This record gives sequence, structure tokens and C-alpha cells, in this order.
Amino acid sequence: MTRVRRQNDRAFDRTVNAFLIAVLLATLIPLVYVVSVSLTPLGQTTSLLPRAVSFNAYEELLRQPALIRALGNSVFLTLSGVLISMILTVCTAYPLSRPDLPGRKFLTGVILFTFLFSAGLIPLYLVIRDLNLLNTYWALLLHGAVSVYNLLVMKNFFQNLPESLEEAAKIDGASDLQVLWHIVLPLSKPILLTIGLFYAVTQWNSFFEPVLYLSDARMMPLPVVLRDILTGLNSAEYVESAATTTAPPDALKMAAVVLTTIPMLLVYPWIQRYFTSGTLSGDVKG
Repeated sequence: MTRVRRQNDRAFDRTVNAFLIAVLLATLIPLVYVVSVSLTPLGQTTSLLPRAVSFNAYEELLRQPALIRALGNSVFLTLSGVLISMILTVCTAYPLSRPDLPGRKFLTGVILFTFLFSAGLIPLYLVIRDLNLLNTYWALLLHGAVSVYNLLVMKNFFQNLPESLEEAAKIDGASDLQVLWHIVLPLSKPILLTIGLFYAVTQWNSFFEPVLYLSDARMMPLPVVLRDILTGLNSAEYVESAATTTAPPDALKMAAVVLTTIPMLLVYPWIQRYFTSGTLSGDVKG
């Protein structure tokens, strides 16, 4: 019986390993191909692994003022969006995590209702328009500034912190704000970094909202510019025609994809170690 169970376990492990290897290849091969095409010199055919390497596409893109401006717009929107979202999320999640908050269950239910039901795109656009936020970055920063999912995860993380630490601080005369700043936040580094990365990825990849609310091409973030480059829409506005004389058009497109992806690839490994403790400790409970 034990031998049969061990054989079944080995068969299961081999199946899981084969599946994970297939997922790895399905994820890795397109990424390798994109990088390979971006490094292909002018006059060379593209392949999974380049026969020769040239960084002309990256050099040409980094010389384009419009692309650099779009990169700066994305960096500004991401940093500002994460700051605003984290402040609002923390300031909402911490009071809701306190059992002595009056109307706590009612407020949590109202917030959860907005997670399940949305007013729709047209009413939201009309609100943004009536607030005179069209063609301003406030429309992107305030719209969806607080994710209900992230809020609930952070709320439950705060609830799981030892109450004795907060009680001891209040006995010493600390206010709720001091308890939050000096006790709760230093103990919440995993969830703060995890939720912060969620907000950063969402803001960095934001595409639909800028197209909807912005009309000034100079204010567009990098994902919108990347779309225009890849599809050929207004690509001449972002990449000068002289660039195609030193790098193939496909190399320029793939180099733009790589440049858009690099910031998140650099940030993720630094925060990845906090993911497990942050998400598991803040899992949504009843």
C-alpha cells in the first residue's frame, strides 16, 4: 500500500513539474523573443536568439524627447498615485480594523457594496467632467485611488496585529495617530510594500483612463505611447524617421516594450520576499 502511494506521489510530482515547466516556457519564450528582436541589428533577420547584438534601437528610443517625456509622465503618475492611494488606504483601513469604531460593520458593508457593484463608465465620466478634472492628472490619480480589495486586505492585516502593543502604547498616553505611526506602521512593512506594489503596477500599466480623460498628447503616459508605437498610430510623433536608418522598425517596437517593462522587473524582486507574509497575514476573513 505504501509502495503504491509512493508511486502515485512520484507520478503526481512529475505531472506538476511538467506543468510548471510548460508554464515557465510559455512565459519565458515570448519574453526572450521580445528582447531578441529588440537587439537585432539593421539588415538581420529576427530569431529567438539573435545572431548579432545591437543596442541601436535602445539608443534611438532614448534620444526621442517625446518618449522620454512619456516616461517621465508615467514615473510621476506612479509615484504620486502610490502616495495618494497608500495614504487613503491606510487612513481608511486602520479605523475599520478597530472593533470599537461606531458603525464599523455598516461602513465596511458600504465599502464592500462598491466592490460588488459599480455605477458604470458613463456616470463616472460625467462626474469627472463636472468636477472639471478632464485633461488633468487629478482625473487619473483620484479615480480608483482606493482599491476595495487592497483596503480589505490591509484592514485584516491590522486586525491580526497584537492588541497588547496598542493597549500598552495608549496606557503610556499615546493617541490613535501616534499608535498608528509609531506602532502599527513599523510592524506593517510586508503589507505596505505588497499593497504599494499592487498600486504601482496598476498605475504604471494604466492605459484606458488616460485615453478616456486626457486629450493633450504631451500628458500621455508610457503605455499609451507604447500602443501608438506598436500599432503605428502617430508613431512618427514619438520616433523620428531617422531612427529607422540605424535600427529595424520591429527592433524599435520591441525595445519600447522592454523599456516599459524594466521598471517593474527591477522593483518586483526587491519586494517579492514580502509577498507571502503580506498577503497571507492580510487574507480576507469574515
